[in-house]
Amino acid sequence: MAIHVHRLETIFQPDPKRVIARFFFPGPESRVKNIIKKVIEIDEEQARQTLNQTLRNFSDRHRNISKIYHKHFNHVRHFVDQLGFNPNELPEFKRMLIGAYFTHEYSIESAAFFNPSMVEDPDQSNLLEGQKRVIVSFRATGEGHISSIVFRGGIVNSDGSIEFNTSSRLVDEAEVIQNTIYLKSEFILKLNEMDVDKKIVIDSVMDKLNDTFDFNQLMQALREAKETIKLTPTNQTVLNSLSWLAHTNHEITFSFDTAIGDRVIFPISASESNGIEDARFVKFTHDDGRTVFYATYTAYNGYTILPTLIETEDFYHFKFMPMYGEKAQNKGMALFPKKINGKYAMISRIDGINNYIMFSDDINIWQEATLLQEPKYAWECVQIGNSGSPIETDKGWLLITHGVGTMRQYALGALLLDLKDPSKIIGRLEQPLLVPNEKEREGYVPNVVYSCGSILNGNKVIIPYAMSDTSSACMWVELNELFSKMIPDDKQEDFTKRTAHILLVEDDLINQKVVAEILKKLNYKVTIANNGVSALMEIAKTKFDVVLSDINMPKFDGLELLEYMNEQKIEIPLLFMTSINDEAIELQGLKFGAVEYLKKPVNADLLRLKLERLLKKP
Repeated sequence: MAIHVHRLETIFQPDPKRVIARFFFPGPESRVKNIIKKVIEIDEEQARQTLNQTLRNFSDRHRNISKIYHKHFNHVRHFVDQLGFNPNELPEFKRMLIGAYFTHEYSIESAAFFNPSMVEDPDQSNLLEGQKRVIVSFRATGEGHISSIVFRGGIVNSDGSIEFNTSSRLVDEAEVIQNTIYLKSEFILKLNEMDVDKKIVIDSVMDKLNDTFDFNQLMQALREAKETIKLTPTNQTVLNSLSWLAHTNHEITFSFDTAIGDRVIFPISASESNGIEDARFVKFTHDDGRTVFYATYTAYNGYTILPTLIETEDFYHFKFMPMYGEKAQNKGMALFPKKINGKYAMISRIDGINNYIMFSDDINIWQEATLLQEPKYAWECVQIGNSGSPIETDKGWLLITHGVGTMRQYALGALLLDLKDPSKIIGRLEQPLLVPNEKEREGYVPNVVYSCGSILNGNKVIIPYAMSDTSSACMWVELNELFSKMIPDDKQEDFTKRTAHILLVEDDLINQKVVAEILKKLNYKVTIANNGVSALMEIAKTKFDVVLSDINMPKFDGLELLEYMNEQKIEIPLLFMTSINDEAIELQGLKFGAVEYLKKPVNADLLRLKLERLLKKP
């Protein structure tokens, strides 16, 4: 039986009237200089009239448009120097007019307003019993589908209803503070993790820097590199990625007279990033009782992705930091609201299909991941993922999930994880919690409901959710009813109780030792055979779950072993390891019935994933 879901009437629709004033660079530099020269040489009276008319047209659309014009003039003032003019000798009205020519409006949410995340407001004063003040973040997109983070404030009542504050048309970007000191070794490591590996371009920048450097020194090295290397499209993309990574380490500050609904976190430069995707905010309590708000999001610049962590205590001042590590390279990372057994914990989806759990001593570094949940039911067969950070309850960690089924229809689900060991699943919903109804299924991406973070208020789970990647709404569900509909999920427990037996067939002693050690660390029982003949002798006396075999071996190679097993109807899945890069041999093995191929040297995580999937097949 389905859970009684209470949809609220409030709908958040895209509003094309909410605009910000962005720096506009029409490029190339010759065109920029030509515009500046024309403004400098224009008749002063005409310049004053043009500026006054522009101020009349735009001053009521922005809080301080003249300040913006001054800021954008400073972005191009070095071109004034290059033209032979002294910027300081230009009258103020001409400096502002130049700034106006290099400014344009961007409608931050004209295309979509979706993928919300809800957290408690830092200010919980002056509320009635049962009320909770909340902040909801949204992914807003405009022209070119560039994404930014915007906010709305409101109060959740004890009956599950929400009163949202109205937002004005005036939207403010924050002041950006670049004060980061970088370690060259960590900077290069992160570039490698991002698959930015054009060494000659990277070296042309890094060789100009010391082991530690600041933001301004890096920007100078980038400018010098552009003068010494050939600026092919690929090289330019790599240079942009270096700049983008540098910009990721920064802080922003909003003025205290800016309401929460008027703050927007926009990518520092549209040319450096295609946007900020799906921020998952969570209120985090440290061991000493101090609370802070974190959010994870994935930025994309058209070339590579960059998982990023946001930190704020008050939603006025935000600190941005990239996340490092082999497992911090994909979308959908959701942080637990406190440490578990002394470690930070994170839900992720590193393979794009399953839910994983990760633990780390450092909130910025994520190196290891363990499979937590695979698709099980018809409504989630394509893939699953999290829909925000886990919520602590007295029965366990409640994790709202999403699943993708037929016709790429998204639905929300739920898991319950053990409080002390959240790598253990206590229960899960057999039926989806929420599927798109007729009013929610039409939009930019049809048939989608999706959330990036929910909260608990009393006995109600409050879930904001996106409708078909266009607009957003809210719902709530009774916590006890949700628990009552969960069924025990013992599939993972059954799998871990059983120790699978692997026959490792490898003639190279070094590879034999390395792979055997990997298998033992994964808690598999391992028997070793040096060649195909020895393997058949082992198979004759022992029952194995998987044969993991090299191909090129003396005395009966891997292909001969597989062919003989087929002839004798020995039905054990065989997974080949090989350093041979030959499609014909690979095709032959697959025709004989090999279930998988692994390239040497064997990657431990890849081997683990392939064995887990293979052994879990019914």
